[in-house]
Amino acid sequence: MTSSDAALPVAGTISIGEVQSLLKREFPDVTISKIRFLENEGLVAPERTPSGYRRFSQFDVDRLREVLRLQRDEYLPLQVIREQLAEGREAAAPVAAAGRGLDPADFRPGAGRVRLTRTELAEECGLDEAFVRQLEEIDLVWATPTGHYDEDALAIATVVGRLSAYGIEARHLRPFRRSTERDHGLVDQMVTPYKNARDRTREREIVRELAALVVQLHASLLRAELLRDGGR
Repeated sequence: MTSSDAALPVAGTISIGEVQSLLKREFPDVTISKIRFLENEGLVAPERTPSGYRRFSQFDVDRLREVLRLQRDEYLPLQVIREQLAEGREAAAPVAAAGRGLDPADFRPGAGRVRLTRTELAEECGLDEAFVRQLEEIDLVWATPTGHYDEDALAIATVVGRLSAYGIEARHLRPFRRSTERDHGLVDQMVTPYKNARDRTREREIVRELAALVVQLHASLLRAELLRDGGR
């Protein structure tokens, strides 16, 4: 393949590197290997140039964004995501993007990465700083080495903020920390046969899939238990 082949454009499409840069705004940990993995799993099917280079359309990018969002926010396994997309749950393309191609000039690698101070995290989640400190004490949220709070801390604190509206206090959340530690040990044990230094992307995706299944199991058990209590 030549450099001129790599640059050969398909109208209204962008390269895999440009897709990664675009998605990093919302999903800072997305990699080119991750995008290739999702393609191999049949969740996206970009066009190819005569030399075999991938070219992604707006539909492809929207599909990838939806898959990544469902993994991150709803902890769904890829099989469930695949079924939902097959049933018509498609990503809603922004109105401004309708009818036009993607503009590589819009890409800003690393844009959108969450870096909050404790004060900003508290404000974002409707908590006071003392509450956030208590969450840190029970190891429910923690700062990065730079002293900031990332998207995971924001996601956790957001849920805690909603729970606090029902009178939940930090001390009530200790069982979640213990449960998470048990689940972490279980997932780590289950993924051991798949650990392969030569294919870290696949290993990470298996961990993500196992975690999603554990979350689904917890949700199903809780729902069943609540329904059983309601029937007594």
